[in-house]
Amino acid sequence: MPIRMRFTIWRPLATAATAALLATFLTPAATAHPAPRQSEPVHSYADAVREAVWVDTGHDGDGDGEDDRVAVDVVRPREPARQGRKVPVIMDASPYYSCCGRGNESQKKTYDADGDVVGMPLYYDNYFVPRGYAFVGVDLAGTNRSDGCVDVGGPSDIRSAKAVVDWLNGRAKAYTSRTGGERARATWTNGRTGMIGKSWDGTIANGVAATGVEGLETIVPIAAISSWYDYYFSQGAPLYGSGPDWLSDYVNSPDARDRCDAVQRKLVDGAPRTGDRTKLWTERDYVKAASKVKASVFLVHGMQDLNVRMQHVGPWWDALAKNGVDRKIWLSQTGHVDPFDFRRAEWVDTLHRWFDHELLGYDNGVDDEPMADIERRPGQWETSGTWPPRSTAPATLRPADGARPGVGTLGLRPDRGTETFTDDPALSETDWAARIDEPTPGKAGFVTGPLTRDLRLSGASEVTVTARSSTPTAHLSAVLVDLGPDTIRDYGDRGEGVTTLTDRTCWGPSTPGDSSCYLETAAKTTDVEYTVVSRGWADLGNHASRWQGRPLTPGRAYTLTLHLAATDHVVPAGHRLALIVAGTDQDLIDPPADTPTLTLDLSRTSARVPFVGGTAAFARATAGTAAVPPAPTPLDGVSAPHTTHRVPKGAR
Repeated sequence: MPIRMRFTIWRPLATAATAALLATFLTPAATAHPAPRQSEPVHSYADAVREAVWVDTGHDGDGDGEDDRVAVDVVRPREPARQGRKVPVIMDASPYYSCCGRGNESQKKTYDADGDVVGMPLYYDNYFVPRGYAFVGVDLAGTNRSDGCVDVGGPSDIRSAKAVVDWLNGRAKAYTSRTGGERARATWTNGRTGMIGKSWDGTIANGVAATGVEGLETIVPIAAISSWYDYYFSQGAPLYGSGPDWLSDYVNSPDARDRCDAVQRKLVDGAPRTGDRTKLWTERDYVKAASKVKASVFLVHGMQDLNVRMQHVGPWWDALAKNGVDRKIWLSQTGHVDPFDFRRAEWVDTLHRWFDHELLGYDNGVDDEPMADIERRPGQWETSGTWPPRSTAPATLRPADGARPGVGTLGLRPDRGTETFTDDPALSETDWAARIDEPTPGKAGFVTGPLTRDLRLSGASEVTVTARSSTPTAHLSAVLVDLGPDTIRDYGDRGEGVTTLTDRTCWGPSTPGDSSCYLETAAKTTDVEYTVVSRGWADLGNHASRWQGRPLTPGRAYTLTLHLAATDHVVPAGHRLALIVAGTDQDLIDPPADTPTLTLDLSRTSARVPFVGGTAAFARATAGTAAVPPAPTPLDGVSAPHTTHRVPKGAR
């Protein structure tokens, strides 16, 4: 059940005691200054301390006989240390600081002749260091200036970042060079750390939080993975034509590629393309360790992210809720995009208040705000006190034969009969939805009549099918679609709903080697006649187990529940809601070995969809409407999503 955020205001005990004594002895004429509600840029960015240390991970991942050391670049205000004050840390642990770059402009770290960082990617250091925070950029093991090997979200990746949190809290060793023996101590910090990052970086934040490490107070995972199995597979159906070994090679430093053959082999052997869940995937599942999370979580994700898909949000969010973790969430209409590029000013302000509350202990009211911000139309947002709303409940929707052959209906009454389709790997969800009102051999479609009132979906749906396959292998897709005209972010475009402009805005002071000014962005929109709301995929061979598949007996009926991604979408009055069941979703899952024809048993097929207001809301919205399809004219939607070889990074 969703719960409202609960926060414990942090304050040093000595400060609290001093405040109590002052309150006792102050005369009425002597008024104490009010507690601060916002950190201000009072420290010099130009004069900030810039230094590099190498933290001992306690692990020899590259097998050279020495514990790996990971490179940590620090930018921190000089003044607090002079005054005997310690500062909290904002940390981004990434594999991309050298190979690929960070952010919309693909920034990489740059260094001076002494090896200290000059240019730190992104705006975090420019904005937060003057406000009394240190910023720490960590090179994951095997990347840039670190030892070790990338193991794609596994123990080495997570240990890389956790060791730095331990060092910041006095529990791990660090050195002033990669090979030397001179110790480096983090005497300048109070150890209170917040991790942030997009995609792989945010994934590492999830993984470190799942260790329960002391000192990690909050994480801000943006478009992040919560289970690496679900990045490569969906209930046995492969999502990519490669495995984690390709991704490891993609980000490993040149010298790591020379020494990491053994790790690469483990990635190949541990991640067979069968779709079966192995020990390798269990080690990279942070959801199962959510009970260890002590840090608060501010989660951000694009509801049309087809790289790190929304399947990573629902299970993680629900597990955090179950364990009472303080949470906040932003859901945009974009694809794989950072909030700095889709809601910049509001994002920086909210992130600032979040870190002030979580790391400085300021009572600034961010904990009293609604839990969720949701983008309804491009640039138009609404809030929700809890997410999903408390009144959300699943309604069981039933597909049925319609008035026109091959064009079914969707309602509350069960029906008999069957629908048959043949997998066509050349077709995608956009092809199916565009021809929802006509019988086509590659899909089975079921549609409500026009709604008489708005209907809000909030959360994750499930579609249970009973199907017979003509072949020993078969993949299934289930898609929910809003049928009606709208203007949406063009998530199928290369910019995934955002276009980059030519003017810049600045977020903090700059230096000659590190500018705080970034190209502005705007929403990239398109007019459509349908919007895909949520998706799910599975291998029918996984009918008996979500994690293990087996060959099918042709002609035999199998029952399988597909888990669709969480979402939050309002189907407006006048629009229709559709359920599509089909085979291979081109470029989103790989096709099976065979080309099956599948027959659905409609009496044993249903969709559980979470509506605000539950079944009653669906019944009211569909009452008195006839599910008679209009003339079979193809509908316009987004273009087929941009399908370069995806990695958990993206151009933005």
